[in-house]
Formats: sequence, structure tokens, C-alpha cells
Amino acid sequence: MTLFGVVDATLQRVTNSGVGAGNVIRLTNSGYNSSRLGFRGTEDLGGGMSASFWLEAGVSNDDGQGAGTNSNNQAVGAFVPATGANAPVRPGTQGLTFNRRSTVSLGSGWGELRLGRDYTPQFWNLTVFDPFGTNGTGTTQTLLGVTGSAITGATAVRASNSFGYFLPGNLGGFYGQLQHYRGENPSTAGVTEDDGNGLGVRIGYSSGPLNVALGMSSTNAAAGDIKQNNVGAQWDFGFAKLMGHFAFDEAGAAEGRGFLIGGLVPVGSGEIRAAVSQYQVEGGTTEPRSRKMALGYVHNLSKRTAVYTTYARVTNSSGATSSAVPGAAPGPVANGSSTGLDIGLRHSF
Repeated sequence: MTLFGVVDATLQRVTNSGVGAGNVIRLTNSGYNSSRLGFRGTEDLGGGMSASFWLEAGVSNDDGQGAGTNSNNQAVGAFVPATGANAPVRPGTQGLTFNRRSTVSLGSGWGELRLGRDYTPQFWNLTVFDPFGTNGTGTTQTLLGVTGSAITGATAVRASNSFGYFLPGNLGGFYGQLQHYRGENPSTAGVTEDDGNGLGVRIGYSSGPLNVALGMSSTNAAAGDIKQNNVGAQWDFGFAKLMGHFAFDEAGAAEGRGFLIGGLVPVGSGEIRAAVSQYQVEGGTTEPRSRKMALGYVHNLSKRTAVYTTYARVTNSSGATSSAVPGAAPGPVANGSSTGLDIGLRHSF
């Protein structure tokens, strides 16, 4: 068994424009890599077959809290005082949960069967082809979307109750993942019986300097199926890596379109990170759009320890109110701007 983890602390400033908007300076976490604590292990079963497990918990090391999870791939309804249904839980009081990953697997020459809570296939393209790895104030707008849009969901990053299959790694550069997950509602639930059920697939090719992949998913939801799809690519020039992705999503009559173009440039013991990303929701009376420009630098003190800084600015139009760091403080007014600055220290073990 292997014990592993990341502890990442970030001093962060978020500034949102407009009357009634909020600003904040805080110590937070996961500005470069997501803070986590994990356990994993593998047993050789013979004949080329193996069994393995992976338990990984998100950790908020700035205050010692554990990250919450989602048990059925559905949004939690409003609290009902009369019955106690959907009782609120104060952040952190749920204890440590293995929200990031909790799986058991069988692997062989035919690939891997993986059961439990895991990343959804379409999320991989957003994080792999993002210079900031969907962490910190530089996180791509194609994952954050536009404030108030419906084209997100409980399975935007991970899914619980999933059955996954991964292609073996000896297919000449081709790789892939197929995943089905369950909302686990009873047959008596009526029109919500299938909520939280979904299917995702990712297929890609990586050889030499090229890496390209397509991801697609559909999740049943009460307000209409949420479809999140994307295609991403990267080319390694040696002196720099150029990467990008395009997202095309649907939720009922609404459609979301977004893109990222960015790169990584090694500089001595460090790396410069830069990206421009945008997301727009179409199909309504307004079509809100948020665009982010992000620039950062990581300096490696060793193989396991790094210091970093990231600056990002979001501009909004057509009524959008997106913040550089959603939830850190009351966001900007409609069509306002938002900036975020991270200065952090990351140690892995």
C-alpha cells in the first residue's frame, strides 16, 4: 500500500468591480495542485491480472476541513424543515470523505475495469489541456462556465456509482475510457427515476509531440439532460507546449460554447503558464459571455516542492457576472470585471 498526497497553500486576492461587489484576501488551498490525502495499492493475481484500490480525499489544508462529496450525481434539493429532508451540513463537519476518488479495479491485458467514484471522461480534456490544470485563479473558463448558466452539473468533474472501462496501454498510442454511472433513484420516483444516470466516453491518441482527444457525456437531470462535450489537443515543440480545447455543451434549450488556447514554457527550474479561455451561453434572451486571461509562473525548489504565482482577469459581457474565483466573494456587477492573484507553496509526498 502507498500513502500519498499534496499540501498546497495559497495566499489569494480576489477583486470584483461594481457597487455591491466583494473583494477578499484569504489563505486558501489548491492554487497549483489540488490538496489531497490518498491510499492506493495493487495485488498481482497471476496470469497477467491484478486487483487494485484507490482512496483519495480532498483536503482544505488552510483550515483543516475535508472536502464534501456527492452520493447520487444530483443536485441536493432545498431543506424541508417539516421533514428534515436535505438537512444542511456546515462545511467541513462531514469529516474526511474520499470525494476525489474511491475505486476498486481489475486489470489485465484487455484493459481495466474500475468501479466507484471517479473523474468523468469529458473532464479529462478540460484539465489535461489547460496549462493551469483546472486549479487556482487560472482555471479555464470552459470548466467554470458563466455565472447563472445551467450547463454544469453534479457530474461536470466526477461521478459516483460509476462503472468504468479503460483501454490497455499497448494500442500504438490510442487510449480511451467508457463510463456509466447511476443516480440510484427507486422505480417509484416517477419522472425523476433516471435523474443522475449518465454515460461518458473519451477516445484519444498520443504519440511523440502530439496528444489529441475527444470527450462526450450525457447526464439525466430534472431540468433536462445535460450534455458536456469537448475536444482538446497539445503539441510539444520541446522549447514549449502549445495546447487548447473547445467545449460544446447543452442543457435543455440552452447551449454553451467555449474555448481555451494556452501554453507552457520551461524556464530553468521553472515554467511559465499562460492561457486565454472563454465561455458563452446561447439560446436565451441574452447570451452572457465571460473571457479570462491568465498568466503564471511555477518555480521548482525540488522534485516535490514548488512556489508559484498566478494572475487572472475576467471580463464579462451580455449580462455575465463571472468572478475570477467563483464563491470567494460576491461577484462583479453585470458586465463587470474580476481579477485574481495567487501566491502559493506546494509540497507533494
